[in-house]
Amino acid sequence: MWCSTPWSAKRTAVLALAGVLAASQALAHPQLPGGRVQGEATLRFLGLRVYHARLWTLPDFKPGQSTEQPLVLELEYLRDLQGKAIAERSLQEMQRAGPIGESQGQRWLDEMQRIFPDVKAGDRISGQHLPGQSARFWHNGRLRGQVDDPVFARLFFGIWLAPSTSEPEMRLALLGQAPGSSR
Repeated sequence: MWCSTPWSAKRTAVLALAGVLAASQALAHPQLPGGRVQGEATLRFLGLRVYHARLWTLPDFKPGQSTEQPLVLELEYLRDLQGKAIAERSLQEMQRAGPIGESQGQRWLDEMQRIFPDVKAGDRISGQHLPGQSARFWHNGRLRGQVDDPVFARLFFGIWLAPSTSEPEMRLALLGQAPGSSR
């Protein structure tokens, strides 16, 4: 395409700045203003891709204190799964950090089963960690619910971020500490 309109340096700079701002907005996560992708990884089970995870953090994020800072973990599902199965597996993984009383575990399981929907390939569930307060969950950008329990929030996000995780390589990739990571 050809245009005969002369472009001033000022107009070019304004358009360039607008492009940078638009790109940075596209990269921001709506539940973590000012956040950026810390790391990402794909979970595979028996060779099958289950979901792709992205960890969104604030610029001053400290990987060694991950569950003490605000963050968003986004899971893009690559296959269909039942919400009940997601909740049950989540509780099992939370128990890796230490014993959870039976009644407490049942309360948390009930909450997760209420919040986690059945997912189809392409669906996204995002969890927001509010340290010392709660965990909020979105499905495809719509708020599904919240668990107002700081212990639940710490253990839930610890599934991916705690040293006790069942997926240590995924943890390192999410924290931006895997070999070849840019952070």
